[in-house]
Amino acid sequence: MRRQIFEPEHDEFRASVRAFLTQEALPHVEAWEAAGMVDRGFWKKAAAQGLVGFEAPVELGGAGIDDFRFNAVIDEEMNYLAIPGDGFTMENDIIAPYLVEHATDEQRERWLPGFTSGDVVVAIAMSEPGAGSDLRGIQATARREGDEYVINGSKTFVTSGIQADLIIVAARTGEDGALSLLLIDAQTEGFQRGRKLDKIGRKAQDTAELFFDDVRVPVGNLLGVEGRGLDLLKTNLARERLSMAVSAIAASEHAFELTLAHCRERQTFGKPIGRHQAVRFVLADMRMELDATRAYIDRCIMGQVEGELSGHEAAGAKAWATDLQFSVLDRCLQLHGGYGYMEEYPIARLWRDGRVQRIYGGTSEIMRDIVGRALEI
Repeated sequence: MRRQIFEPEHDEFRASVRAFLTQEALPHVEAWEAAGMVDRGFWKKAAAQGLVGFEAPVELGGAGIDDFRFNAVIDEEMNYLAIPGDGFTMENDIIAPYLVEHATDEQRERWLPGFTSGDVVVAIAMSEPGAGSDLRGIQATARREGDEYVINGSKTFVTSGIQADLIIVAARTGEDGALSLLLIDAQTEGFQRGRKLDKIGRKAQDTAELFFDDVRVPVGNLLGVEGRGLDLLKTNLARERLSMAVSAIAASEHAFELTLAHCRERQTFGKPIGRHQAVRFVLADMRMELDATRAYIDRCIMGQVEGELSGHEAAGAKAWATDLQFSVLDRCLQLHGGYGYMEEYPIARLWRDGRVQRIYGGTSEIMRDIVGRALEI
């Protein structure tokens, strides 16, 4: 069925995004996988194309667009073309609201021009060795000393941590130890990058450990109000989780199309494997599940656009869509047989890259707890 959430301008945007990715990203996928990160030159080209930070005001390099459907188009096209890297999701879907909505005028003027031009890659550092989905377990501290905060602690699983020029850090402040968000320039003394983490999948996305040893930043680098960092994180987590759900259903749809083509071509016992009832039923189940989930996620996208998507609804969308992604990818790999286990077949990378979706941004178990608590039983 035809999707009904997009207007002509979104369709035109999709065509331009696909053309750009086909020319500037597809030829470099293997090189990015081998290097363990996406080339910064690509990011600069994407920014010049208007694909980075388009929510920012026009005078600061953006397009002043506040419509999550444009974000969804980029997320979907990245997955439909199987382009590795989480840069667009991280910068547009997760980072942008912090800088556009929660920064002061002075901070926006200081940080947004570099962000929208692609000269400044921004990361957000929340997870720690002892604190993942439970943000209340964060131990990093930011002690106020005059006109500065002194930051100590460590972070892990930081997306774009190796290449980041600016890092949003969640740390405990004040006597009550409430969370605050501070921005740190990567050139600041006392800041150190750890190792680039060796992950099962998503090889082209650099993920790092970060360390802070008496890192001093001006009070002017505080984002929002001191002690209200958890509120900011909660506000933006709904959008972050929706973004992951959008990517999950798109990746699932792409994997299904690859598998359907394989089942039409691959022959066993004198006929395409898709004509065997056992295989046809698996394909039929996936088709129905994908269609139902697509309608569900499209409604969530419009909920975000209309300002109605709640935190527990976004959590439910992430849990459902990423669980489905895991299930679809596993069945698709199975239908590829031994070829599915070969790196030369795209389904292999899709399978290993998709597994983390049920972990980061809040595990599926945490998502279910959020949905359950909203039932007010």
